[in-house]
Amino acid sequence: MNHNQFEKQNKMRTEKILLGVLAGMAAGAALGILFAPDKGSATRKKIMDMADDLTDSLKEKITDSIKTFTDQLENIKDDAKDLVEKATLKVEDGYNSFKNTEHHDNILQRGDLKF
Repeated sequence: MNHNQFEKQNKMRTEKILLGVLAGMAAGAALGILFAPDKGSATRKKIMDMADDLTDSLKEKITDSIKTFTDQLENIKDDAKDLVEKATLKVEDGYNSFKNTEHHDNILQRGDLKF
């Protein structure tokens, strides 16, 4: 496993733990509100406020995860582009080196090398 894969798996584990903690906090807060000695309307308001806060937290987490994923894809795309450019240069260098040898005409006439 390379370093990038390890980092990705570690980040995914961290995100899962964070989501679990958020869900646990929300469940604990909801139970606390339900068992509190408030009027029904006050309890419903607290539950709605808590749901709004949780929704905002989840939206923020999802947005951050999408941004991270997009950044990782961009890095992969850039790395792939660099590899293609390097490979192209190596092939061109190899061809130019071959072309500058004294035997290339004989090989090309026999059809041993085709592009």
